[in-house]
Amino acid sequence: MDTAAPHLTGQATPTASGSVFGLFTGIIRTVDWVTVHWWVPMTAATVVWAVGEIVVRRLARKASAERMALELVPTRYFDPGLEEIFRRGVQLARASTSMPWWAPRRAKAVQIRLRADGSRALRYRIEGPAGGERLLSITPFGPAVTVTRARPLADKAREHVVRAEFILRGKPTAPLREVPLDPDPLQPLVDAVCDLRAELGDLAEIRLDIQRAPKWVLRARRVQLMADARRRERREAQRAARWMRQDAGGIEDSLAWHVQQLVSTKQGGGGGGGGGRRLVMPPVPRRVDPVEALGKLADDDHLVRVQLLVMCASNIEGRAEARLAQLQAAFDVFGGGSRWAMRGWRVGPWRFGADRWPNRRGFERRWALGHCQPPRPNWVRLEELTGLLKPPTVHCRLPLLAGDLPSFQFNNPKLLLQGIYRAPDGRRRLVASYTTETLFEVGVGKAGGGKTERALAQAIGWAHAGGGLMFVDPHRDSWPRALPFLAHDALLRRIALIDLNAGGPTPQVSSWNPLGMHQGQVAHEVVEATADAFASALGWDDAGAPRALTILTAALAVLVAVNDSACRAGRPEDQATIFHVRTLLTDPAFRAAALAGTQGRLDEESRSWWQAVFPALPVDSFAVVLNPIARLASHPVTRAFLGQPAGVYNIRAAMDSKMIVWVCPGGNGPTDQLVTALLARDLLRAVRSRRDTPEHQRVLFRAYFDELITLTGAAPETIASMFEDFRKYKVHVHGMTQLLARLPTPVRLSLVQNASTLASTAGSQSAIAPITAEWGDHPGPDIVAALDRYDHYLSLTVHGRRVGPFPITGPHLDEVFAAYARPRQAAALERSARATAGAAPLDQLTAGATGQLGRVSDFLAQHSRATTPAVHLEKGSYQ
Repeated sequence: MDTAAPHLTGQATPTASGSVFGLFTGIIRTVDWVTVHWWVPMTAATVVWAVGEIVVRRLARKASAERMALELVPTRYFDPGLEEIFRRGVQLARASTSMPWWAPRRAKAVQIRLRADGSRALRYRIEGPAGGERLLSITPFGPAVTVTRARPLADKAREHVVRAEFILRGKPTAPLREVPLDPDPLQPLVDAVCDLRAELGDLAEIRLDIQRAPKWVLRARRVQLMADARRRERREAQRAARWMRQDAGGIEDSLAWHVQQLVSTKQGGGGGGGGGRRLVMPPVPRRVDPVEALGKLADDDHLVRVQLLVMCASNIEGRAEARLAQLQAAFDVFGGGSRWAMRGWRVGPWRFGADRWPNRRGFERRWALGHCQPPRPNWVRLEELTGLLKPPTVHCRLPLLAGDLPSFQFNNPKLLLQGIYRAPDGRRRLVASYTTETLFEVGVGKAGGGKTERALAQAIGWAHAGGGLMFVDPHRDSWPRALPFLAHDALLRRIALIDLNAGGPTPQVSSWNPLGMHQGQVAHEVVEATADAFASALGWDDAGAPRALTILTAALAVLVAVNDSACRAGRPEDQATIFHVRTLLTDPAFRAAALAGTQGRLDEESRSWWQAVFPALPVDSFAVVLNPIARLASHPVTRAFLGQPAGVYNIRAAMDSKMIVWVCPGGNGPTDQLVTALLARDLLRAVRSRRDTPEHQRVLFRAYFDELITLTGAAPETIASMFEDFRKYKVHVHGMTQLLARLPTPVRLSLVQNASTLASTAGSQSAIAPITAEWGDHPGPDIVAALDRYDHYLSLTVHGRRVGPFPITGPHLDEVFAAYARPRQAAALERSARATAGAAPLDQLTAGATGQLGRVSDFLAQHSRATTPAVHLEKGSYQ
């Protein structure tokens, strides 16, 4: 047994040595073989990588086919807070993982698309996994943002396209700059695309892909950053120690140090003083703080990886490149310790980036499929992306594009001229609103600021497009201003001038009978309109002047019945006028004849009032009714205008036949206000009478009221009713005034409540404040008050949504309608307009009004003799 043990031990040693030697020899041979046949493992690795990449790409393409798109449209008051935006970012990060388990990481991303093509300022879309639609559809922004399922966008091919990919440069652990929410962080991007022109094929699109940061890559990066931080700290400690030794050595070699040593030796009393060199302690490297070293990469929470791609295109050479440069400058706003920089390098005039090999193919694949494969980690925290995680807010100044506000086209009845808009690139264009959406318009501003000029340009454009209108101007200044631009043969027969100013050596006046029945009016509507006009102008109501209203209404009912009888008898020239109210109340013979001549036309209740109540009234009770009529009769113009039996003025017929009616009441005295009230109430009656016409057959008509303060002083309730009711009957009203505060409360409230267009020129801040308050004081009264002449701030309605306020320049007739000016035909147009309105010499009409009482009395006498036998016969047969 003892002799065997050494034998066994001696056999084991050569075997172990041989195994180690064989392993070493095998490694040497393997290395030698790989060195000689290196292409074999390289080829195998390449094949494995290629097969793996093909499989991954097919899976990623399949996953991308299941993506969906949402479009977010913010309201004008959209003003989110930081917490709401942050929650939206969390939703986006969570939605990026809503993919099947087999989907590659490159497909697990949510994409934010900011797109501008000239039709809209900036479209905001979210594209992501179909499984994340429910998560992304409900946003923390609430009703301030409308989320709708979006269709795929199909772009036409452009001739010139440039591409760019932005990556984070700078310190990898440093954040981007914290951009405030006011002004909107998207404002630089909006400004970069504000001058896009759709007709030139301009297009700019930004795509930001967001996906969760891969954990293992992030851990490896942290280890690397910590190692780098420790290495830097050690280098700094070594550098500091080296400088300390150098400083100590320099001190010991100095003369001052040696003198100090000699002095200290003598004071010590011997030559054995301690003259040795001082001991230098090197600094110890300080502990590296992970938070300081890792920066924004210290925590996993809310850390995402992003990919930023940009494409610009145009059909005009150079515009796409210029647009990309503008966007590059816009992204510089977000730069801080880290910044967005364009990937690639520049060699002379050439730039090698996403537009050139080898990056272009990968760019186009990622652009088309929505894959997130940034060449660098591009790690950011959600707080750094605050400006891109939401649509434009109320603090973003959006440009007005052709899709937002249409351009005006001459002779197009669908468009209504609004003014001249200056685009950010300096281009000026005539802008318009749609006629069907411009229901009520309010213009405010100081005198001479351009309100009337803008209204005239709008009315002239509408007239040449074939539309009908009524322009009421108490001061008549608008008529000579518009006259040369309306003097066209196609408009001659459509224009009528009702001018009560009666100027010149041979004044001419038109005529109108408010009580006339020759135009097919309804009797009770005529009575009501005339009585209400007197009540509005004179301040009568049921509480303050019930007797006056009763007497006037009863008198008007009799006279309207007389006129109805005259028209039915074929004698419209024998109709009574408003001046016959005085005769009816004071002349018993005429009253008896009128009551007798209205058998069958006047209801029994009204007739019994005249028989039972009227005789008991004191004589002085008639004065309140007779005084305003006496004032009308004493003025030659109003007597001539209202004293004719069958006037030509018929606003209902003018509406239906698209006439252009210019009405100049003339002045703002008590008598003028009463005439204005009569005209306004008749207009209200005529518009309401359109209820007898089906809605689709009603012709659109526009009414322009200049100097609303003057007009509403005569008929406040009537004007207020116009702004409340006219829309139903396709009559749209445009009102202009210097001061909203001077308007009666009902008119002011109706104006502001129903206005689809608000415009203001310069003026005092107190006068403009009510309009700017409707805009939320953006702009404020101080800004509007500083406008130049003819400049306006304007808000209007386009496609059901409010656009503006935005600055425009009011159209000047001599500039915008210069090609339409016909000054040589102005005199012919005025003659034609007066003839169409039935104007006649003032003295002739005055004489006719004076003799009208006799003609009405003769008619009543003849009519009574003709109807009395028939009445008696009827009563006899009835008995």
